[in-house]
Amino acid sequence: MRMTALHPGWSLLLPFANWLPDINKRDLRADLIAALTGAVVVLPQGVAFATIAGMPPEYGLYAGMVPAIIAALFGSSRHLVSGPTTAASVVLFSALSVYATPGSADYVVLALTLTFMVGLFELALGLARMGALVNFISHSVVVGFTAGAATLIAAKQLKHFFGIEMDSGGHLHEIVINFSRTLQEINPWVTAIALITLFSGIAFKRWFPRIPYMIAAMLTGTLASVLMDLWFGHAVTHIPTVGALPATLPPLSAPELSIQNIKDLAPTALAVTLFALTEAVSIGRSIAARGGYRINGNQEFIGQGLSNIAGSFFSGYVATGSFNRSGLNYQSGAKTPLAAVFAALLLMVIVLLVAPWAAYLPKAAMAGILFLVAWGLIDFKEIAHILKSSKRETSVLLVTLLSAMFLELEFAIFAGVLLSLVLYLERVSKPKIFTRVPDPRLYKHAFSSDPELPECPQLKIIRIDGSLFFGSVNHLQEEFDRIRAAHPDKKHLAIIASGINIVDLQGGHALAVEAQRRQADGGRLYLINVKPGLWDSLERSGDLDIIGERNIFQSKNAAIHAIYFKLDKQKCEGCPHPIFQECRGKSM
Repeated sequence: MRMTALHPGWSLLLPFANWLPDINKRDLRADLIAALTGAVVVLPQGVAFATIAGMPPEYGLYAGMVPAIIAALFGSSRHLVSGPTTAASVVLFSALSVYATPGSADYVVLALTLTFMVGLFELALGLARMGALVNFISHSVVVGFTAGAATLIAAKQLKHFFGIEMDSGGHLHEIVINFSRTLQEINPWVTAIALITLFSGIAFKRWFPRIPYMIAAMLTGTLASVLMDLWFGHAVTHIPTVGALPATLPPLSAPELSIQNIKDLAPTALAVTLFALTEAVSIGRSIAARGGYRINGNQEFIGQGLSNIAGSFFSGYVATGSFNRSGLNYQSGAKTPLAAVFAALLLMVIVLLVAPWAAYLPKAAMAGILFLVAWGLIDFKEIAHILKSSKRETSVLLVTLLSAMFLELEFAIFAGVLLSLVLYLERVSKPKIFTRVPDPRLYKHAFSSDPELPECPQLKIIRIDGSLFFGSVNHLQEEFDRIRAAHPDKKHLAIIASGINIVDLQGGHALAVEAQRRQADGGRLYLINVKPGLWDSLERSGDLDIIGERNIFQSKNAAIHAIYFKLDKQKCEGCPHPIFQECRGKSM
């Protein structure tokens, strides 16, 4: 039985009105089954990610409740599940630990404030229809940043993995130096629990893929810790635990939007916004492609923004799309966004039931799980592919990776994006320019770029592929000067313009200046196969009048026929290379 359709007017404000009326009992059943799996999986992940973020463990669970519901209802993906993620957690810890002690009340307030600011940025970008913005963050930036963040995750868990007291803040090299100074303090009991958790997780993931390996590893590590305490006594093992979590629903909270907080957190909020949106939209598009539908990038921006704004008032820190939970949601057979809503509601029930049992969860077990998480985040295959395929992308990857490990994480995102844009602009600022000549070996003597073919002694023909804008004008003018110096007798220059898509004021002016210089030398500049966009731009700027409409042709045959009659016929008489049909007295 179909649900009653909502009024069409509401669908403009409430996107879930577009799919909610189509839900049937079969969809609800599939969504509930998928939600149960997702709710169970998010339990260890939420605690783990909160630990990474320097937040009290329960905040990782809170971030998977209300924000997940809002993102599902106001986004456009059927399968995207939002909540705490590794990357956002690492950035949050890196940025906020400078201003407050992780886990403290001040730290939590800063996290809520950052979450609110990220939500505002995301919502503003969505309302401004800037969904295409994420396209400027290249895949290499995401791969490098994720690998760098994963390395930091593992490094920051060394203290819990080996049971030592050390400062795990700062950059990678500082953590490694601090760790090397405390090697003699390693607790073998804690290390054993961490290793048991780590290897059990690997075993379950490899040989029992149907069982959620993170939950299985957590239970195995916890059981081993309990048994060790029973057999040898806690006074001997000294295995610290996470402690009991409050068995409550997300308490109300509020960001503190002071001028100082806004000033301190604005750069981080912008960096987190860019990466979080890239993560959410990329995951949404990937799963949508597998599911045979499309998502709306602008609507996803709005959904993510509203989810973080709401999260800041319900004790949730920065949430974004989770690849693990979204992929699991799809594989579990979810049909609609209600699966993510049901998963968040079920998580609330689970927290009320099992939160007190976290008192037995060893921090070493969490460290072992986070080692697994960190290893899984490093895409070795894709890194190898980038290193092998492109020097440009390799430089972007390495800059982002090294910046993430040795500088500030939010700076790593900006550095990667900036370098990507610089390399892109450097590439488009040098349009490809080819010499073109008639090839007697081709049908109807079509043009080719064979350097062995003779050229007309009076006419240089080139083809330009690329945009003529302020960034490429210098390269274009240098090429004009090189042609003039290399071929001083070729007073006429014909440009095949079919590869020119965009020309700005400076690009058009460069063509006009070259036309004037050619005319002063006794020749002409000609444009062949001019697209409407190029024509309109030249006409608006007045450069078309300088070049001359009679020097613009829409076919090569017409251009060669007209240009031939403007050549010096005395030079044509003794020409050793009569390459045009007109030169041999034949009609076109």
